Parts: sequence; C-alpha cells; structure tokens
Amino acid sequence: MLKKAATKAVVEYEPLPAVLSIDKALEQEFFVRPSHFMKRGDAATALENSPIRIEGHIHMRGQEHFYLEGQVSYVVPCDDGGLEVYTSSQHPSEVQQLVAEVTDLPFHAVNTVVRRMGGGFGGKETQAAAWACLCGIIAKRHNVPVSMRLDRQDDMVVTGKRHEFANRYEVGLDESGRILGVDMQLAGLCGYAPDLSDAIVDRAMFHCDNAYYYPAAHVAGHRCKTHTVSNTAYRGFGGPQGLMTAEYMMDHIAYTLGQDPLQVRLANLYQDGQSTHYGQTIEHFDLATIMTKLADDCDYDNRRQQILEANQKAAAEGSDKRLGLALTPVKFGISFTVQTLNQAGALVHIYTDGSIHLNHGGTEMGQGLYIKIAQIVANEFDVDLDTVKVSATRTDKVPNTSPTAASSGTDINGKAAQNACLNIKDRILEFAAEHFDVAQEDIRFEKNHVYIGDKETLTFAEMIQLSYQNRISLSSTGYYKTPKIFYDRSKAWGRPFFYFALGAACAEVEIDTLTGEYKVLRCDVLHDAGQSINPAIDIGQIEGGFVQGMGWLTAEELIWNDKGKLASDSPANYKIPTAHDLPKQWNVKLYDRKNEEQTIYNSKAVGEPPFMLAASVWCALNNAVASLGDYKKNPELTMPATPEAVLKAVMHMQGTSWDLTTKADTDTVDSLVKGAEENSDLYNEKAMPQDVRHAKDIDPKEVEGKQTDDQPNAIEHPNVAGARGPAHSE
Repeated sequence: MLKKAATKAVVEYEPLPAVLSIDKALEQEFFVRPSHFMKRGDAATALENSPIRIEGHIHMRGQEHFYLEGQVSYVVPCDDGGLEVYTSSQHPSEVQQLVAEVTDLPFHAVNTVVRRMGGGFGGKETQAAAWACLCGIIAKRHNVPVSMRLDRQDDMVVTGKRHEFANRYEVGLDESGRILGVDMQLAGLCGYAPDLSDAIVDRAMFHCDNAYYYPAAHVAGHRCKTHTVSNTAYRGFGGPQGLMTAEYMMDHIAYTLGQDPLQVRLANLYQDGQSTHYGQTIEHFDLATIMTKLADDCDYDNRRQQILEANQKAAAEGSDKRLGLALTPVKFGISFTVQTLNQAGALVHIYTDGSIHLNHGGTEMGQGLYIKIAQIVANEFDVDLDTVKVSATRTDKVPNTSPTAASSGTDINGKAAQNACLNIKDRILEFAAEHFDVAQEDIRFEKNHVYIGDKETLTFAEMIQLSYQNRISLSSTGYYKTPKIFYDRSKAWGRPFFYFALGAACAEVEIDTLTGEYKVLRCDVLHDAGQSINPAIDIGQIEGGFVQGMGWLTAEELIWNDKGKLASDSPANYKIPTAHDLPKQWNVKLYDRKNEEQTIYNSKAVGEPPFMLAASVWCALNNAVASLGDYKKNPELTMPATPEAVLKAVMHMQGTSWDLTTKADTDTVDSLVKGAEENSDLYNEKAMPQDVRHAKDIDPKEVEGKQTDDQPNAIEHPNVAGARGPAHSE
C-alpha cells in the first residue's frame, strides 16, 4: 500500500541536461575528485623509441552485488537515552559514528551489533549506513524500535555498484614482444558523489600492471562524475578493472605479433628486485613457477595444439563451433591503501570452566572469518575448537574497527586475537613457573592439557581454575597494526601493500559463431594462499570468487536508459551465474608455500584475489573469437562477454556489419509505451501480482454432508527432527 501511495505523489521538477557516460564526463572534465597520476621513467620517450607501438581501449561495465540478504537495519532505543543498532554492515564503527552524528549523540551512546550478514561483497561497507541512520532518527525521536529493509528492486535501484571503467592504453614493444613503455588512462564512472571512488580508482591504477613489468609508465586515473547512483566498493575494489586492462593488452600484443598469449605473459612477468610503477619492490615472486606448474599440470601445450587443429578442421568443414584457451595470472596487493585502516583489535576472556569467549573487529558475511579466528584462538591454547565461542561484532567490545574489506579480515583480526591470547598465556606461564618451580620453557599447552615439566599434568580447565584462584587475569585485549607499509600519495610512491597474493587459472571454452552462445568446458586453478589456516574455506572462497568474477565478465550486464534510470533492476533482467554456468571440469589446488611475510601462521588473504582468476574465461572467449582471424587480430570483445557481445565480436572479425540494414519502427513502439503509461497507475509501471486477475472467481456450491472434523485427531508423536533450535553460539 505504501508503494501505491508513493505513486500518487505529485513532484514538480525541471529535467536538466544529464551526464550519464564516462565519455561525456571526460569531455566536460566533470569529476567527483581530482585526477591522480603515477609515473615511472619517461614513458613518452620510451614509446617514441619503441620499434612497435600498439594502441587499444577496453570498456567494462559495473556489477550488482546481489547479496542474498538486502540492506536492512533495526534500531532499539535504550533506557539511558542511547541506541542499540543492529545492522547488516561490513563497517560497524562507521555505522556507529554516522548514527551518532545524525541523532546528535556521542559515539559512546550508540552501540552497533553485527552478528552476520547474508552476503556483502563490498556493498555493505559504506552503503549500509543510510538505512541505519534513517532508523536511528525515528527511533530517537519517537522512542520506539524501528526496522527498515529494502526490497530487491529498491535495493538494486538506490545502492551503488562496481565502478564501470573505460580504459585506454598505448604500449611500446621490442620485436620479441617485451614491453618498453606504457601510457594508460583509467576512467571510473563514480556517480554523483565520491563514496569510495578515490581509493577504488587508485587501486585500479595500482593493478593496471597486474603481474607485468613496465620499465617506463605513465598512468592517469580519472574519477568521472555522472548523474547516476554513487558507485561503491565491490570485491577487488578497482583491482579487477586495472588487471583486465593489462590482460587485454597482453592479448593485443600476442595477436599483433602472432605469438602464443601465454608466452607473451611469461616474457613480461616481474622478476624479484624489480619495482612497480608506484615504487614497491617485488619480493618472493613465485608467479612464473605457479604459471608453468599449472601449464604442465593441465597439459596446456598439447591442448593448445589440439585446439588449433580442431579450429582449423571446423573452418574447413564449415562448423559453427570454435574452441578457445587462455592461462592468466593474478598479482593482488594485500592491505588497505589508506594506511590508517590497517589495524585491528580483539577481546579474549577465559572463564573458570576453561571455556573461551572471543570478540574481534571483523564481521562475518559468509566468508568463514569467525571460524578462522576461532581456530587461531583454539590453536594458541591447543584446545578443541568448540571451547571457543565467537560473539557478534560489537562496537562496545572492540572500538574503532576497520571495515571487513581489502581481503584483510583474517590477516589483521587474526593477529589481534593471537596477541590477546599470548598476553593471557604469558601471565599463566609466569604464574605456573613460579607456582610449580619449573622453567617457563618446560611448560606446554597440548591437547586440552597443560604439562608442567615432568612434575604435573593439569587439564586446561584445571589450569585456568588454579590461575583464577591465584588472582591471575584471564582477560585481555589484543591489537595489531600491519608493518612495513607506507605510501606518499603526493609523490605516488611507496609500499602500499604488505605482500602480494598470487594465482593463475587456465580456462577452455567453446563458442557458437552463429549465435554467440558458449560453454566453459574446463578450468584449472592454482592459487597461493600461503600456509592455509583452513584449506576447505580457502578453496570455497576461490571457487566462489571465480564464479562471481566469471559473472562480471560474461553474464551480469547493468543497463541504464537514456534518462539515467536503471533498466536491469531485478532478477528477471539481471543475470547472475547459476550452477549451469560452472565449468564442466573444474580443478582447484592450493600452491604449497608459506608466506614469507610474518602474517598469521604465514597464511595469505584469499577473499578478493580469486575473483580475478576469472580473467582466464574472458581471455579464452577472446582467444576463440581470434581464431576466426587466424589469431592475427585482437577481437573487439567487450565486458561482459554476453552471447550478444561474443556474436558481435565474431561478426566484426568476419567483416560483417552488426547494425541492422532496416530501421526499427520506433514511432510505433513509442506510441505503445506511451499509451500503456497513460492507462496505467500501477507502481513502477508494472502490474503487481495482487492487481492481476487471472480468472473469474467462482463460488462452489455447498455439498451435502459434513466434510471436516470439528477437532482433528492429536498427533501423539510428531516428527520434529527437522526443527531448528537456537544455534549454540547465539
């Protein structure tokens, strides 16, 4: 009813000229923030002196987060005048601060609680705050609990997406295909306000090299303002948009020079000791090993030869099928590029029965963060995992939290939790050494027990009880800040990342050149997660990230009309990947190597990097289309590579016009649409289910005789095996 009421409102306004595209914004120099530049060497001179110069451009659309749980918040007034805010947010502290500001309360009067989210992917880093603020204002003013939840269509229309990018490059090469210099322009469509666009375009600039060395480089990053919704964070945070530019450029080089794209990629990889275009030295760089190992494991060379022969045979026989193969790397920097955010806190209590309570600043959105941090705490005392309970993320337990983003959740919160555990453990060891008159190094925690040299063995619970009886503090906060990182943005120079996550994927596809439809036949992944804390979770993250990346690059197409209205505003017209889109054959392995940096248990972040492994699928589609030109021309394949986009690229490669020879009768279509609008007052120009009469109602005649019992028989032993009681941790 409220939706229908909203349609009755009369709003008078004057439509003004709107900027809706990156090209228009660049033409008018219409930016939400100043442009930024990264330079290394003299790129202009390097390009002038290069034997071969190539120019290209690539346009990639945004992506809807499509979390299962939409934006939602619930605010409860407290008896002390404060507010308790339950929110589905990746950034509890930001929600706390903003709700406090709009309700004119000090931060300590607002407590934010996040038990879990039904998915986030970056869409709840900043965008969750508005709904909490609206609830907070009403709750404070009327002193009543207030809840607000967006339905799917409203959520898609009013929240920001992944940034659309239009990127250009000019690259200078020697005769072998090795890069000598690069000039790149990255332009992100930010919407009407900055949100996180500065950091997102910066990260795109950081990753426009992916894994490749640019001896001389000039990289420009523009933050284009448009009269559309303000775009925001999304898994990868600009990194994928920069990385895909590098991968498209590698394909362009390979097809221009008639080389195997994999060999071009391997020839241009970074070597240890070289530095990036923003000054970070490359260390512990195993990507060549990862790529060659993956190529050997998946039999890349033989399969490539078989595909070349199969495509030649298809051309000779007039078949519409073509195969494509690509192996692409990922190098992704791990850390917030805003240095302040690289810190975390935790709170650990041990109760006298030996059970452990853990709270930390990270939020759970299905990525397995809570279980990983619980594993770390259990491991520090060598007790069973069910000894540890992780409570909801709360700003009154761990203050000033950083968002759970930038793949840093386990890295920083895990270290903070470990720090808290070590504080408590040191106290217990010091007490036990004095109490039992043994050296601290002779005391060990092992399998739910504490061994006091050869004198005594206590259960963990007994040791805790004894410590309590002797007035030893069994509670501690923990803290961690990421070391080594710094970045001077005014000079565009520094070490913004603690380390790089590495990986590679090889994908094989089949396309139909008559329809543009395609299948992902096989995919092999080798990803470096360091010394994995939980391999099952990490492999799940790799698989999920890969499919989500594949969706962005192949299926998920955001469309706005010429008035700036989102047309792809529901699951009916916006297609995310399904189980049917998975590779028919899929092999995922972890690269067995410890992280050289002192991360928690020498693990590596695994949230965002796998998203970019899906570049292999897009490049394989590009490879299949390139076969139509005998691999001598780079196809004009766009992102996402929908069947229509693939067909368009095929037709361009064949020299066929994509445009229709006859003009569509737009006048008739417009008149039909106009007539429907004039005769319809339904919400959002669509009939709601309750407004559609499918058939005439017929009242059935009464039937003689009694048809139902007044009192049904009671079921003495109901089957309640499937009933769900409260979770153990709630």
